[in-house]
Amino acid sequence: MGYRLAQMELSGPLRPIELSPQDTGLGLIARYNDRLVGFRMLPAASGERLSAERLSDICNAAFAPAIATLRARDAVEARWPVATGRAPPSLTIAICTKDRAQRLARLLNALDAVRPSSGFAALEIVVVDNAPSDESTREAATSVDGVRYVREPRAGLNFARNRALATATGDLLAFLDDDVVVDRHYLDGLLRAWRSCPDAGGFTGLVLPYRLDTEAQVDFESRGGFGRGFTPTEFRADRWGNRLHPVGVGILGAGCNMCFDRRLLIELGGFDEALDTGRPLPGGGDLDIFYRVMRAGRAMRYEPAYAVYHEHRETLPQLTHQYWTWGLGFMAFLVKSWRSDPALRPRQRAMLWWWAMDRLGAIGRAALKGRWQALGFAWAEFKGGVQGLFGEYDRSRQRVQRIREQTA
Repeated sequence: MGYRLAQMELSGPLRPIELSPQDTGLGLIARYNDRLVGFRMLPAASGERLSAERLSDICNAAFAPAIATLRARDAVEARWPVATGRAPPSLTIAICTKDRAQRLARLLNALDAVRPSSGFAALEIVVVDNAPSDESTREAATSVDGVRYVREPRAGLNFARNRALATATGDLLAFLDDDVVVDRHYLDGLLRAWRSCPDAGGFTGLVLPYRLDTEAQVDFESRGGFGRGFTPTEFRADRWGNRLHPVGVGILGAGCNMCFDRRLLIELGGFDEALDTGRPLPGGGDLDIFYRVMRAGRAMRYEPAYAVYHEHRETLPQLTHQYWTWGLGFMAFLVKSWRSDPALRPRQRAMLWWWAMDRLGAIGRAALKGRWQALGFAWAEFKGGVQGLFGEYDRSRQRVQRIREQTA
């Protein structure tokens, strides 16, 4: 079971698409004048041929409003150009990785292809090798010109992120996970986000699937994946109509594609090393830093042109584990926020109640409909949340303190 991924340019004539006998659907990535405008998953029969006429009907129904919005936005910007009055900033791109040299090499090659078109004042790429078991990551990093290699001996993603923060020289510090590949307009999209909101403390971008070859990858993406839509959005500490904001920071984006004002990160003390530590707490770090940026009075800007393609978990057990880590990490973040930010405790309490009811509702609906796979995902996330709520952040803090003492 797999879906073919296809990119389609909607400003010109469409061409038919013929699926292979192994394909059971089509993942359609839509562009208009080479700009990303939408994504749809279309179930289909194996080996089916989708004619240009049928694709045109599908695209008109699915993407016409987005294209109209894009054209209107372009017209406004042409009439009243955005002028920051500032020279472009410098940029550091950090890739924190552990023992996945092949994926790292794929990402570095994609970055190398877009680097010549950079509009930033300066651009550097730093690979942080997190507690490696061999030299394969170093070899992959040093095989690409202009890539700086740094080793972080303490295992844990936020240890590696803080090493990147200590090493970086750019005004902006962008983070990429090693299981993504950047879109060809990745750098232009990030620069567009900065120009739209140069005082923002952070930026997030679109995350599309890299491939949809397995049942788990199709299932994850059909449930929303990492998608946050195709509308540029600015988030601040208060948001009209959302009583849970900014506690529900998952709507901002994903940690696999994020960027920050480097000086702000330093002022905030960097990333919390008790979150995103790998085992036993492989999550919560991106939520925490999004929240702290906004609580510091700085905006977060989401820009769909700042896009990457993520390689989702391949197997159902891996995907189930991911949902468990999401529950675990979210509740660890919520516990920390409850302690460190008592002014927002009413929203944090409301968030806890909403999350519990939402997850229990998902469990109940899946059970009533006999959707056992969805039930497993919902139960895993709920179980992870309960574990996270009852002491996981404290256990992780104790573990991190022991690591610091051992490496002092």
